[in-house]
Amino acid sequence: MTSKTISFILATLFLCFATVQLNDADGTHWFFIYFLVAALCLVNNFFSIPKLVFQASIVGLALYAAFHFSLFVDYLQTQNKEEIFGEMVYEKPYLEGSREFLGLFLAGLAVFYQLKKRRS
Repeated sequence: MTSKTISFILATLFLCFATVQLNDADGTHWFFIYFLVAALCLVNNFFSIPKLVFQASIVGLALYAAFHFSLFVDYLQTQNKEEIFGEMVYEKPYLEGSREFLGLFLAGLAVFYQLKKRRS
């Protein structure tokens, strides 16, 4: 599979992630985050994006993910790991925080991939 194909798949995936966020209460900023990642994956196939754009995106995603890291650790310490796929339970804020952490982590990996395959 070529790096262009992988980038198209990543762009499509993150565009789907962005679209799903539109029905969420705090979906606007999540839509923007996932849409930005999708755009970086797509545009990087055709134009040379400055390295600094990728680096700043990765740092921003990592800093935002850091806010959710303690909730992810709380989730890792629970017995019932399948809860993350269920509905949000207000008594268990670590579920939403873990989902957000994982989404940001995946977004960071996608941007890191784009940085590594960046056109010179």
